[in-house]
Amino acid sequence: MEIECLATPPGTPDNRYQHVEAAIAAIQDSGLRYEVGALGTTVEGEPDAVWALARRVHEACLEAGADSLVSVVKFHQSAERAPQNTIDSLTGKFR
Repeated sequence: MEIECLATPPGTPDNRYQHVEAAIAAIQDSGLRYEVGALGTTVEGEPDAVWALARRVHEACLEAGADSLVSVVKFHQSAERAPQNTIDSLTGKFR
């Protein structure tokens, strides 16, 4: 999954990205493998855990004080038991 939280406002005068950082904290607390990017965060895990996390991340922004929020989410799931598309396999050659 890749998720981008477009919180309004993204934060407070004291912490410019406080609401977005609350979303990232929810991802960190999940125990799933993740990678924070400039415009979104990619997460790997079992489908049930990832779907539940998407909701938790969305709600974390609102609970942190955002007035409104649009979450842009992309899911990839494979019918293969051991999927070949991982964060490393998709981005490794660019690192």
